[in-house]
Amino acid sequence: MFSRTLLNTSRIARVARTPPRPIAFTRTHAAPSFSRSYATPSSSPSSSTDPNLTKAQELIESGTRALEDQDLSAARVFYQQSVDVKETPEGWYNLANCEYHLQNKEGAIAAWEKSIALQPFPDAHTNLASAYIFDKPPKPALAIKHLTAALALAPEDPEIAFNLAAVLESAGKLDTALTLYQKAEAGGIDRAAQNVRNVSAKLLGEKAKQQGPQ
Repeated sequence: MFSRTLLNTSRIARVARTPPRPIAFTRTHAAPSFSRSYATPSSSPSSSTDPNLTKAQELIESGTRALEDQDLSAARVFYQQSVDVKETPEGWYNLANCEYHLQNKEGAIAAWEKSIALQPFPDAHTNLASAYIFDKPPKPALAIKHLTAALALAPEDPEIAFNLAAVLESAGKLDTALTLYQKAEAGGIDRAAQNVRNVSAKLLGEKAKQQGPQ
């Protein structure tokens, strides 16, 4: 149903000005894993004059090193200390990823929300959508809300389009889902071609029912 790996929260924020890639969905309820790029704060003019920001950035770097050493609990401590010193979008984002892997879903959601409040970017929205769609029970309306926000921030991202299409299809919003599957296919998501055919067939079936016997 969904693209790529479930809640692949490996995209730890390294550079504030370049948002990390979103975690994404999959048909298989695979365990989240840290495997791709990290996100630590970038140097900025303000950091040189704000000792708290400098300290927060150093703590994020320490958290990233802990992750590279496969010490998730230590990474969480560093990220928590970072946002305690000074709240930053990458600090909250990284803390959220750790919380999710440590099975603290509510804490992860709260931290992603705080990251978005400081700096909206697609990854945090997509992570939230993943958490909501795989919640028990699922919360598709919230997933749609966050995937829509993610796509608005990254309109050319075909995987976000695919994931939003999948949730919309499951909610019966076939026309919009078809448009987004087509966008995903045009963007290089080959598996979307089958979804385009399936949703097109569903729409034709609905149209035939509405027209009734000839």
